[in-house]
Amino acid sequence: MIELKDTSLKDTTFLVTGVAGFIGSHLLERLLSLGQRVVGVDNFSTGFQSNLERVKQLTGERYSNFTFIEGDVADGECLERACKGVNVILHQAALGSVKRSVEDPIKSNYNNVDGTLQVFDTARRMGVSRVVYASSSSVYGDSAASPKREEDTGRVLSPYAATKAFGEVYARLFFDLYGLETVGLRYFNVFGPRQNPEGDYAAVIPRWIDSVLKGVPCVIYGDGKTSRDFCFIDNVVNANLRAACCPKDSCGTAYNIAVGDETSLNELHSMIVKLAGVGGEPRYEPFRSGDVRHSRADVSLASKSLGYEPDIRIEEGLRRTIAAMRS
Repeated sequence: MIELKDTSLKDTTFLVTGVAGFIGSHLLERLLSLGQRVVGVDNFSTGFQSNLERVKQLTGERYSNFTFIEGDVADGECLERACKGVNVILHQAALGSVKRSVEDPIKSNYNNVDGTLQVFDTARRMGVSRVVYASSSSVYGDSAASPKREEDTGRVLSPYAATKAFGEVYARLFFDLYGLETVGLRYFNVFGPRQNPEGDYAAVIPRWIDSVLKGVPCVIYGDGKTSRDFCFIDNVVNANLRAACCPKDSCGTAYNIAVGDETSLNELHSMIVKLAGVGGEPRYEPFRSGDVRHSRADVSLASKSLGYEPDIRIEEGLRRTIAAMRS
């Protein structure tokens, strides 16, 4: 776990957008545990009050260092209130899911492009020194390169991927044009406790763990050979803290945040069944449109420029996630 002495983040006030979401609530928990002051914004479109209540239980008296503002990141007035006295923004708010973006590209664009542009513009007007923002491995699109290096982006395959690519374009522009220190983190299939297992847009790991524990067959789209670089949430939190205090000459760039491993869906299902101690065979259905076939990251640039190291591999992450979902 990263400590304050490792990051030079003393006397820093953070704004976490999407603070009631999966990643946002874990960032809040870690920052409060490190004694930081945190402002959080969320409109509860995908976040949950229960996530904030859980952080309150885990952080005790330190929760008093947290100020919550209910609102939308695309709302300039809301963001101006949130940015007062803030030094660093950790921008996590977004409407996720490739499938959802295919069904409603306008809504994805509003949340992910308009919202991100508003964050950058409000930050530069309010004197915020740095914005660390969530990008996605989806920007690699149809690139056949493996592992994926930051320069290997291809033609995007979904509206969601397009929104994340536009976010990176704006981030570089604001760095070059206005001097706003921006750092992008291209997340690869993040998972862990507090990730929502329910609904049509749930990520595969929490959905499958929930199904296995309930004795319901897991659905695999395609032949199960599709592979991903699954990254446990603690690695992502560490990456955000590293990005918040990296040298200025590391800004203006987006970095892969993953483990550097490749796990097929068939292998993932077998691991979950084994670790949960429950039997069961998956059910196979046709491939989904917009899904990338294979995705594995090269994290050497993030290691060199941010000091990022993925400490927790997939099996340990699954073990912790299963334990949390059972409790």
